[in-house]
Amino acid sequence: MATEKTVTLTVNGRTHKLALPAHRTALEALRGLGYVEAKCGCEKGDCGACAVLLDGAAVDSCLTLAWAADGAAITTVRGLGNPDAEHPLQTAFIREGAVQCGYCTPGIIIAAKALLDEIPDPSEADMRRALSGNLCRCTGYTRIFSAIRVAAAALREKGARP
Repeated sequence: MATEKTVTLTVNGRTHKLALPAHRTALEALRGLGYVEAKCGCEKGDCGACAVLLDGAAVDSCLTLAWAADGAAITTVRGLGNPDAEHPLQTAFIREGAVQCGYCTPGIIIAAKALLDEIPDPSEADMRRALSGNLCRCTGYTRIFSAIRVAAAALREKGARP
């Protein structure tokens, strides 16, 4: 039985080949590659701070083995946009005051992105369901929901896919 395997992780469009043991999580691999925007929170799937998109689906990278991500497209919050070309969710979170300490924000934005990909005009119940795996101790979620609504409207107005 192999104790290491070479995996290909494509993160934010950039391909990395790594020899990793079977127990290495995607979170550990990402942070080892310098993608520190995926936060290490609870390491048991309760907080959502480590959320990334794996082939478009929001997953907790602390529970996803790197071997399972082999060949998949991984998107972190940094892959959604940058200061010169922000994703509407990033812009809305800033403008609506949905960012406090910022620790949970990358995972919440990733969960919101997955939601808007599925439901372009989400209800509050949809937002609550989509963010049920993300914990924020600073904002209380009211401004987060407002930011998601603002981003959803901006995306619909542009006729763009989230």
